[in-house]
Amino acid sequence: MEQDVAEKILFESIKLGGLTLKNRLLMNPMTRSRSDGAGLANAMMVEYYDQRATAGLIVTEGIAPSANGKGYARIPGLWNQAQADSWKPVTAAVHAKGGHIFAQLMHSGRVSHSANMTEGAVIVAPSAVALTGAQMYTDKLGPQDYPVPTAMDEAAIQQAKAEFVQAAKHAVTAGFDGIELHGANGYLLEQFLSPSTNTRTDAWGGSIEKRIRFVVEVAKECAAAIGGDKVGIRLSPHGVASGMSAYPEVDQEYLALVTELAAAGLVYIHIADHKGQGAPEVPLALKQALRKAWPRTFIIGGSFDLDSAKKAVAEDLCDLVGVGRAFLANPDLVTRWEKGLALNQPDYTTLFTPGAKGYTDYPLATAQV
Repeated sequence: MEQDVAEKILFESIKLGGLTLKNRLLMNPMTRSRSDGAGLANAMMVEYYDQRATAGLIVTEGIAPSANGKGYARIPGLWNQAQADSWKPVTAAVHAKGGHIFAQLMHSGRVSHSANMTEGAVIVAPSAVALTGAQMYTDKLGPQDYPVPTAMDEAAIQQAKAEFVQAAKHAVTAGFDGIELHGANGYLLEQFLSPSTNTRTDAWGGSIEKRIRFVVEVAKECAAAIGGDKVGIRLSPHGVASGMSAYPEVDQEYLALVTELAAAGLVYIHIADHKGQGAPEVPLALKQALRKAWPRTFIIGGSFDLDSAKKAVAEDLCDLVGVGRAFLANPDLVTRWEKGLALNQPDYTTLFTPGAKGYTDYPLATAQV
């Protein structure tokens, strides 16, 4: 395909459920840790998302659906009405510029520490298997070893499902166009999928059918609550984040999962490919198989530059491409890519630090002309 035709496809509008997106560029979810202990969105976060509203779709940083799901320092939440209300200026700002925004619901499961959580919260996971070989940063105590999580009993599983549903409802009242369930990066949903973190022998673990059950039920119940056209999910087959590792039946499991999620009516799946951060690449054959199995919008996020993004949509590998670090450092990334302008480089020392530095102070291209 000719270069100019491929570029046109990347920047043309596309339907996502009932939405019409301005282009095929999705701003990937990126933890930025700019909230506070109460999990509220603030004025600085309004500015951050407002600056990037030219993306076809913004997926927010991971937002905790419950107190038990809050893993990192200064992560925002959507488990109470005050938190939902705090997001209303964010969604209003994005919509005022013709943009669309989904809230990513991220229950971190075992990837947590009590020093980052509210009083009374419990670190839960499918099985009592601690994350080793890394530490969790806390504002109070500095880096800390991950504790052994509490294995979820039936009541805890039902509670977690209900928390996702309630957070999805809060997202709608906050003005979000939908939610993305975070089923990637080694967090709770993926912890149920992986045999290394789900060692259960009951109805929630063991076989592929049982390991995917929790994810499928969360997705179905959220879709029933707010509509499938408002629910997407992010997955990371072959991912190694947060102690994950590949296993022999991984491709078979994700094909089975995607089939069930398609039947649940979700509007998109978002495959996270972290090869640009040193992780194994999601095999092309698996991407193609998942693409074929999925009847609606198919997204791949991670490791794209302009040329590879154009190629991916031109060759129909995906409908949208997810871009993270380039959007982080370039609020006007769409304009820069359209006009062939140079990009700002991310300041990695300020990814998770409090304050505007490295967050809302990246210059626009117009300011440099």
